[in-house]
Parts: sequence; structure tokens; C-alpha cells
Amino acid sequence: MISLIIPSYNNLQHLKNVYASIQKHAPKAEVILLDDGSTDGTWEWMQQVEIEANNKTRILKSEERVGHTILYDKGIDLATNDIVGILHADMILGPNYIENMIKHLQPGKVICATRIEPPLHPAGNEKIIMDFGMDFDTLNIDAFEEFVMHQQESNLDRVTRGMFAPWILYKTDFLAIGGHDPLFAPFPYEDSDIFQRWILAGYELVQSRDAFVYHLTCRGHRWTEQVGQDDDYFKQVSHKAGQNYIRKWGSWIQNDEFQHPIIIPKYNIAFQVTNCNMTLLQTLEPWCDRIYIDDAMQEFIDHYIDDEQPNTKFDLTKRVFCIGHNDPEAENDIVVSIDGNTCTQTDFQYIQQLSEILQDSGQPGTFKLGTLQITIVSLIAQESQLIVCKH
Repeated sequence: MISLIIPSYNNLQHLKNVYASIQKHAPKAEVILLDDGSTDGTWEWMQQVEIEANNKTRILKSEERVGHTILYDKGIDLATNDIVGILHADMILGPNYIENMIKHLQPGKVICATRIEPPLHPAGNEKIIMDFGMDFDTLNIDAFEEFVMHQQESNLDRVTRGMFAPWILYKTDFLAIGGHDPLFAPFPYEDSDIFQRWILAGYELVQSRDAFVYHLTCRGHRWTEQVGQDDDYFKQVSHKAGQNYIRKWGSWIQNDEFQHPIIIPKYNIAFQVTNCNMTLLQTLEPWCDRIYIDDAMQEFIDHYIDDEQPNTKFDLTKRVFCIGHNDPEAENDIVVSIDGNTCTQTDFQYIQQLSEILQDSGQPGTFKLGTLQITIVSLIAQESQLIVCKH
């Protein structure tokens, strides 16, 4: 009934463990393994597994590292079952995982499991902190499975609102909104983006509290050299993806205590900046739909676009302008006037929270917020336009 998709980059030992747990607890599941340009023997192992799996395991190799944002979707395209789910390579399935996920599933629903994690991150209501091993070679699988069986008895059929990997849903529901947005390739934040789009599409996001995985955390793309230490590649792509998330949604990620996304309205906002400089342009541009700066700074604009355009699929020539050549209030719903000589850190905090401020008390007219002058021509939320990702 289900296809499980697992991308992996140089995580062979973790991958062997998650695959073994699937064979033990979900032997009838179709498994789709995707090699993200690994150099540690992953592809050779996948080829051998495919031969031995009697057509229940499918494999795909990317010659270069493209990231799980792309590979999740390629794996789901390959899936032959109606239900699809994703796993991280550093996860281990607990007993009854599939049964306790699928029993809650319906069209228009996304079901996630409950993570049990070693004490590497802060505790949260959406997970259980318990040490059953800190790495692939120190796992106490027997103790983990015994703990899961007790938890399943005390949490039988219990659900809460929430969303995090691993999750399952109907393949048709995944495809209906266009899958993950390649804007966030290779990673991260593709998950927060699709979670919000699922909610806006009317899907219900549910966490099964009696379906468990052990999750070592961050081994697949973040802590590739040393546990607890972000690698340089992650830092680089995380910054790029973060900037693009803000460009798309106009605000940063927010979740409730169960990691259920909190949707912040997306408004059409422009910045009109006098006495601008390159640092201010770099800082402000992602936080608006259009930015207009002093006429004398066309050379700055050209330089900024040349440097930043390789980092985003947004056409920056349609986002950055000189003031004199345009009429911001005629082209945008909301215009924030900023003087670069007087703008403060407090003003930037207002900018980061502007969508929430407007949601709570915005109405057509002009008002001051710190040194900012804000003119509201129209206050129409536009986040529903972001539901479907058109590749």
C-alpha cells in the first residue's frame, strides 16, 4: 500500500540501518532509495539491494549532489503505490510504524510519526527525548523497540496536530500542489514551505502518537563531518534558502508547541529607501516584493543583481528599481518609506514583524512605526497564491 522514499548523501551506515528496520517492520513496503552523488559506496550497495529485493526496492542515482528537495519528488514520481512517505537516512522504524500511520490517513490528510531523539536538541511536545544511541554504531535497537511497545500501549490511537518528517500522504495529494518547491534546492526549509502550502490547500496535518521512529538528527545534510557541528556547505545553502523563504512568504517560519505551522499573511509590500547603501540593500531586499532606491544608485542595483541573481529563482530585475523611474504607491499595496541615515535596528525588527503588525491592526492610510512611514493602499493577503508550485 505504501512507498517509502529515502534520499542519502554519504550516509551508507545510517542507510543500512533504516533499510534493515523497514525490512523488519514493513517488509511489504516499496522502498525507493536515491543516491545524492555519494562517494562512500552508497550506489554500489543500493545496486546489490535492488538485486536482492525482488522488485520491492527501486533505486536512482544522481551524478552530482542536488539535495533532498529535488530527490524526494523524484522518488515520489517513481512510487507505484497510492500512498507515499518520506524518511531520513538517519531514522529507524519502530514496530507497527506503517499500521499506526495509515490507520489515520484519508485523502486531504498528512500524517507524521512521533520522533524519539537522543538529547542533542531542546525538548518539545512533538517528540520524546530518550537516548538509544548517539550514532549509527551505538544504537540499542532492542531497548528502542521495547520502549516503543510500551509507548504504543499508553498512546493507542492518540493524535495531535503537528507536522515534521517522517510523513505519509496520498500521492495524488502530493502532486496536486506541485510537490516541493525547487526554489529551496538543495535544502533546507523546503519542508516548512510545503507544510504551509498543505494547510493553505485545506489539508489536515496530524501527528500519530503511537507511530515511532528513532531519529539521530541532522546526519543527512547538516552534521556530515562532526556531530553537533554544521558543515560549511550547510551554512552556505541554508543562508540562500532562508533568503528565498523570506522572499516567498514575506516572514519567517513560525510553529506552535507541537510544530504545527502558524500561517502569517503574505502582503504585497514595497520599500522606498532614500540614502540607501549596499549593505542596506542586501539586508532589505528579501523582506519585500519590490525595493526602490535613490536614482543615483543604478550602478549599485546592477552590481547587486549580478551578485545575488545566481542565488534565487526570483527575477531581481523585477524587484529592485530606482525611485524616479517608478511610482511605488501605484504599483504596490503597501509602501514602507525608509531613510537609510536614520533607520535603526528597532526599525528592522518592525520590518521583520510587519506582516503580523498589519494583520493585527492594519487599515488603509498612512502611519509611523519608529522612523518608518507606512502607507497602506490595500490590505489583501496573497498567501493563497503560493499553494501550487509550478516547476
